[in-house]
Amino acid sequence: MKLIVKIGLTLTLVFSFMACGNSEKDEKENISLDDYSSETQEKETEVISTPDKAGDDLSNKGIGPVKSLDFPEGIDSEMANQGAVIFKNMCSACHKMDKKFVGPALVGVTQRRSPEWIMNMILNPEEMIKKDPIAKRLMVESNMAIMADQGLKEDEARSIVEYFRQYDAEN
Repeated sequence: MKLIVKIGLTLTLVFSFMACGNSEKDEKENISLDDYSSETQEKETEVISTPDKAGDDLSNKGIGPVKSLDFPEGIDSEMANQGAVIFKNMCSACHKMDKKFVGPALVGVTQRRSPEWIMNMILNPEEMIKKDPIAKRLMVESNMAIMADQGLKEDEARSIVEYFRQYDAEN
């Protein structure tokens, strides 16, 4: 009888350890809240309380592949129309133009953020959320909702930015 109890306890412990373990692959593929330590959250609290909202200016270019982007004087309406379609298909589940939804409202974004920052947020959201102070603050304000990487190409992101420019110009 004692042998059966010992075997049962041993099997229970083994299965418990197996159920709790994570593979390295899981750790690398998933963003966890551990990536945002309490120290980061304390800094975010300080940042949110500052009057300029942590550098909401056009000098922050974000972190990612886009280092420089100059807008032409006028809005490319064909590109903006393509961006509107991409936005509707890929972004509108979480973003609305005129109100906060899962993510922040996007009206006026071209006046608050540099074009490079917007493009880098679209193209490189995971790294932006980990390292960029504005992206971190926005994640906190969005109840820790992490922007998904939609796998868009640079020209698709540029079309979305042109759509934002057109929307902002009209509103």
